[in-house]
Amino acid sequence: MRIRRAHGLKRPKLRQSWNKYNLYNLSRVEPPVTAFRTFFQQKWTAKALSRAYHGETVREKHWQRMFRRRLRAVVSMDPDMLARSDGYEHGEGRGSGLEPHPDRKPHPFPKTPYMNMTFAPLERRLDTAVFRAMFASSTRQARQFVVHGDVKVNGKKMIYPGYQLNPGDMFQVEPERVMFATGAPKDAAERRAGRKARRKQESSAQSEESPSSSAPASEPSADTAVDSPDPNPRETLQSLLSQAHALLTSSSSSSLSGKRKQDLRAFQRLLKKTLARTHMFPQSSTTLTDSLDAQLQELTQKLNLNPAPSPQEQVDSRNLSPDTMTPENSKVLRRALEEARENPIDVTKPYATPWRPRPYMSAFAFIPRYLEVHHKICSAVYLRHPVARPGLGEVPTPFGVDVNSLAFNWYLRRR
Repeated sequence: MRIRRAHGLKRPKLRQSWNKYNLYNLSRVEPPVTAFRTFFQQKWTAKALSRAYHGETVREKHWQRMFRRRLRAVVSMDPDMLARSDGYEHGEGRGSGLEPHPDRKPHPFPKTPYMNMTFAPLERRLDTAVFRAMFASSTRQARQFVVHGDVKVNGKKMIYPGYQLNPGDMFQVEPERVMFATGAPKDAAERRAGRKARRKQESSAQSEESPSSSAPASEPSADTAVDSPDPNPRETLQSLLSQAHALLTSSSSSSLSGKRKQDLRAFQRLLKKTLARTHMFPQSSTTLTDSLDAQLQELTQKLNLNPAPSPQEQVDSRNLSPDTMTPENSKVLRRALEEARENPIDVTKPYATPWRPRPYMSAFAFIPRYLEVHHKICSAVYLRHPVARPGLGEVPTPFGVDVNSLAFNWYLRRR
C-alpha cells in the first residue's frame, strides 16, 4: 500500500522513481489549471507539484535554506559568428556594403530556460546523484544505499544522503546493490528455487557444525579413504588456471591467432573471478569447476595443442578424440562458453539471473551532462554543477518553464 500512496492515480504526483505507476502518471501529466485562480494559488500549486518530484525526502525548511536565487547559465557563442560580426549581431557587415538577402529570414536564437534551474541545488545531493547515474531505481532506494554504507565518495564510505558533491568528486556503489536495483525481479519459480538453495546451504552448514555421535563406529578404512578422495574445488580451479597459463606461454602459442589468445585470456579472467567467489557459495563451486574443466578441454581441442597433462588429465584424455573439431563439438564449445560467461545463472542472488534490465526502465535510461558514469565498475564523477544553455536546462524535470517559474517566485518571496 505504500507504493500505491506514493504513486497515486487519482491525484497523481510525479516522483523520481522507475515505478510503472509513476511512468503512467508521466504519460498523462498536464499543466495545472490557472483560470480563475489568484497568483498566490498558482504559485502554491506549482510549488506542490514540483516539490513532490524534486527532493521529496528533503524537509521544506531544509530546502528553503538550500534555495538560491542565482541561477547558473552559460551562452555558447558560435565561432563563425564571432569572426564575422565580432559578437555583435546588429553590427554584422557594417561599413562593408554587405546587406542580407531580402528572402533570407533571420535565424531564431533559442531561449534559455533559466527557470528550469530552480531545483539545481538538489542535484548536488549524494542520493540524487546516485539515482541520476542509474545506480538505483528511485531516490528513496538511493537514500537507503547511502545509509546502509554501500556508497563511497572519493574512496571513503559516506552514510549521509544529503552530502553535497563538489566538482571532481567520484562516488561508487556496490555492484551487487546496483544489479539488484536495476535488475528484473524474480518470478515465483525463481524465488522458490532460491529458498530451496538457501535451506540446503543452511542444513549442510548445520550438519558440518554438529559432530555425529556415530563417527568412531562408522569410520571408513584406509583403503576406502584412499580410493575415494574428496577433491577441493578451489585447488581444481587453481590447476585449471595454471593450465591456461601454460597454454599461453608454451612455444606453440606463437602460431595462435589473436582471437584464440583473446579466448584464453578471457578464460583466465573468468577463472580468477570464480576463485574469488568460491568462498561465498561453496555449494555451487563444484558445478562451476566441472563447467570450467569442460571449457578448458574444448579450448585445447579447438586450438590443437598438446600441453603437458597431469595424471588425472591423462586418464580423462582417453575419452577425447584427437581429431579436429566437428560441428557438433564446436556447438558444445560455444554452449560451454555461453554458460561460463560473466552473467551466470545463480538462484542464490536476490534478482533474476541471468541478469536482465527491469521492466519499464528504458523510459528513464538517460544520464545528465554533468555526470560521467562508468557502468562496468558502478562509479561516476560529478563533473560540474548543472547549468542552463540556450534551449536546454541540464536539470532533468518533467515540468515546463511556467510551472518552475511559479515555484521559483514562491521561494523567492520567502528569502
